[in-house]
Amino acid sequence: MKFHVLTLFTKMVDDALSESIIGRARKNGTIELNTVDIRDFSEDKHNHVDDYPYGGGNGMVMQPGPVYRAYKSLGVPEGTRVVYMTPQGRVFSQKIAEELSKEKEIVILCGHYEGIDERVIEEIVTDEISVGDFVLSGGELGAMIVVDAVSRLIPGVLGNDESSSDESFSGDGLLEYPQYTRPPEFLGRIVPEVLLSGHHANIDKWRRRQSFLRTLKKRPDLIDREKLSDEERRIYEEYVSREEK
Repeated sequence: MKFHVLTLFTKMVDDALSESIIGRARKNGTIELNTVDIRDFSEDKHNHVDDYPYGGGNGMVMQPGPVYRAYKSLGVPEGTRVVYMTPQGRVFSQKIAEELSKEKEIVILCGHYEGIDERVIEEIVTDEISVGDFVLSGGELGAMIVVDAVSRLIPGVLGNDESSSDESFSGDGLLEYPQYTRPPEFLGRIVPEVLLSGHHANIDKWRRRQSFLRTLKKRPDLIDREKLSDEERRIYEEYVSREEK
């Protein structure tokens, strides 16, 4: 998988994505990250890439020319997904990460100031994605979130390809079950006995139940009733009944 990030702050993106799991994946060639400075494609002698908005208003708008030339410099095949990070886009989710992980190459466009001239967005962007209903100073933090989440789904990035299957929002969409490690007792709190039993079927059953109960308590909106067992459906209906009183 190759990521191209069009940005005004290449060092910010490069530095953050050079550590931990993503950094190792870059070093071993499992993923590639190409950061491109949009400012390098300015035709202004001072390398300006922004100007005042037509019609008036606060702030500055990124000009279409530098963005378009930066994109064309990539030479990506026609049909390559171009993701624009914007609060107006689809809210990013594990499902979208899984969708993007099937691509061989992705371009991520980071806006700044008051945004980017609409004409270049219409010309090159295929997907608009938001990381939440709030406003950031630029698209870089959002782009890094997308790269991280998508990269974890690429075979070989995590080392153990099964590692991502039990995480929150994966598989059945439930939150991840609670995790424990040594020591077996900490501040009077004891690791659940079933996890020490070595009985894998019982452990799997316990984890599924804990995932369901945790999701019901913290994020009931994530529960898909069609995927529930009879026992889970009963617990869910009792919970809803209590909440409605």
